[in-house]
Amino acid sequence: MLLGNKASISGGGLPTRYQATQLHLHWSKWLDEGSEHSLDGEHFAMEVHIVHEKEKGTSRNVKEAQDPGDEIAVLAFLVEAGPQVNEGFRPLVEALSNIPKPEMNITMAESSLLDLLPKEDKLKHYFRYLGSLTTPPCDEKVVWTVFQEPIQLHTEQILAFSQKLFYDKDQKLNMAENVRPKQRRGQRTVFKSGAPGQPLPWALPALLGPMLAWLLAGFLR
Repeated sequence: MLLGNKASISGGGLPTRYQATQLHLHWSKWLDEGSEHSLDGEHFAMEVHIVHEKEKGTSRNVKEAQDPGDEIAVLAFLVEAGPQVNEGFRPLVEALSNIPKPEMNITMAESSLLDLLPKEDKLKHYFRYLGSLTTPPCDEKVVWTVFQEPIQLHTEQILAFSQKLFYDKDQKLNMAENVRPKQRRGQRTVFKSGAPGQPLPWALPALLGPMLAWLLAGFLR
């Protein structure tokens, strides 16, 4: 899902301002295997990634501007099954029927990105680390922010992704299990917001200009 150039993030311990470029999801047909991150060993039904690229000319110094290790910032939101239909996701889920095959696209009405996320007061707790992209070429250039509070979707909304989308034009291979296996932490340091001695404030990074024109093109590649 490609995003217009109307949203950006800054603050919350990020080194500079980042421009939102796209949103995509990962999922499984099983409700406990669809997330790429886990909390205390627990995986979730889905994971939403809002991908941002470093804005040019916004770093505080030359070194930050040239650092390839934080070229991309991803806000990651875990998704779990809940009892209620998530109205914020309704337009997206309903649009799936119009783009079942690869390379199909649809333009959606302008809406608010914040409608997809938990309320701001639920997003004070998050984890931060420097890592890699989860799709090829898996470059080590991402500042990851993984929020602790999950998004809740109705089970039918979650399963719609694996039931209505297909990897092939003949619609024989359902799109599911598009999840990178859990990787070893290696030498990465994982910070937690509000933890004693850690350089992250409690505040949620500001999502600026929330009204976005959503363009689904080459959906969820």
